[in-house]
Amino acid sequence: QVQLAESGGGLVQAGGSLRLSCAASGGTFRIYAMGWFRQAPGKEREFLASTTWSGGRTSYADSVKGRFTISRDNAKNMGYLQMNSLKPEDTAVYYCAATYTPTSEYGTWGQGTQVTVSS
Repeated sequence: QVQLAESGGGLVQAGGSLRLSCAASGGTFRIYAMGWFRQAPGKEREFLASTTWSGGRTSYADSVKGRFTISRDNAKNMGYLQMNSLKPEDTAVYYCAATYTPTSEYGTWGQGTQVTVSS
């Protein structure tokens, strides 16, 4: 059973940067892709970026393209989300998630990490 744990959230000023980490454990060989999502108060969960676990093929939402970069380190079973030029509207709880086939939904989620961007 894969487990995911995010870290790296915090308070940052607008224009600043943060790097979120996602530690994966337990059967990580089964992971097809890792994704990052966020959910702000009163809003629906939003897809941000994904990367295939083995080949590193990436995909981004238009809202973060050019500002956020997803990456992974298979040897360390880690995923990352580098966030630059942060804006107050980026304030949300950020989650990493794993999917196990190219067509399945994300089935494993971390507990989330809070990111707050002050103006």
